[in-house]
Amino acid sequence: MRMSEQSFPGGTTQEARRIAHLDMDAFYASVELLRRPDLRGLPVIVGGRRDAGQGAAYRGRGVVTTASYEARAFGVKSGMALMRALALCPDAIRLPTDFDEYRRMSRLFKRAIVQIAPVIEDRGIDEVYLDLTAVPGSEVEGGAAVAREIKHEVFAATSLTCSIGIAPNKLLAKIASELAKPDGITVVDASDIAVRIWPLPVTRINGIGPKATAQLAQLAVHSIGELAAFPPERLVEAFGPTYGAWMHAAAWGRDDRPVVTVRRALSRSRETTFEHDLHPVRDRAAIDAHLAALCGQVAADLARHVDGGRTIGLKVRFDDFNTVTRDLTLPAPVRDAASIEAAVRECLARVKLTRRIRLLGVRVGALQGAAEETDSGPETMALF
Repeated sequence: MRMSEQSFPGGTTQEARRIAHLDMDAFYASVELLRRPDLRGLPVIVGGRRDAGQGAAYRGRGVVTTASYEARAFGVKSGMALMRALALCPDAIRLPTDFDEYRRMSRLFKRAIVQIAPVIEDRGIDEVYLDLTAVPGSEVEGGAAVAREIKHEVFAATSLTCSIGIAPNKLLAKIASELAKPDGITVVDASDIAVRIWPLPVTRINGIGPKATAQLAQLAVHSIGELAAFPPERLVEAFGPTYGAWMHAAAWGRDDRPVVTVRRALSRSRETTFEHDLHPVRDRAAIDAHLAALCGQVAADLARHVDGGRTIGLKVRFDDFNTVTRDLTLPAPVRDAASIEAAVRECLARVKLTRRIRLLGVRVGALQGAAEETDSGPETMALF
């Protein structure tokens, strides 16, 4: 199958765009290694909270936040239960998470980027999209020259490495940033799709998750190229008109989404996974204390962003991993901890507590008066 101008709509327009996806390399683990350089080259797992009396090393239960590349070689992945991760890599060194430090380093690397590429879309603590189209020098080596400059400035500001993918659109840039990790630069154009993108598994497309991957496998579709060759009408039949059509377009590298520099948060939330499951009766005081703390944290987030919300939500995950949620919509937006906690306790009263509790979460949604978050210039970087 050959890529053609017709198969990539708006070929010259798409090719004129230079969109980059920048992803920090094993961000949390890399930040920790700055403080513990003696651990470089060793399998390190970051996850869970600090265990009093154990210093920096983490001992206990929780989930993996991230892992060094040496630990990933054993199959350790983000979101995996720590017990499972340690079974895969028993010699791993475990460190607790320190989100205050991660957020500080996140602000530093984004401030460094914006000095070179001011059109930036924040996608989380460790990744951003950049529109390099109007950046001077973006036409050199398909944008690789600018990417090297960005990587240099990021390292100068943080002593951390990142990987950058450059392509005509966000979808391809995201895939490209994973092709030369860590510390790599990858440029992909429409003419490269058949050779460099189609052999990859469908999971490399951001938006195709485990369930869709399993369903595609039943259709004998495993690679992006097989997805591109699959009849689009059959994709629509199997996945619906919207998702099926999007899959077909994504396999052909089609994506016209802009880099969005202004966005409004839809909700604010905090949650915590306990070191030991809490009994719904005997540990009720601890449950109440954790809920109060979460409500206080969400209230602080709302105050910082000048937000208020009408929908208060509670998440409870039990020891069998069953998760339930309850919401309460208030007549007017609130942002203070006392009002949030009162609503959360009403939600809790609607949950049947018959098992030990593994996780609690608090969310405030339907935000009103939210401050617009923009990253269009260095003066706004404090909002990251």
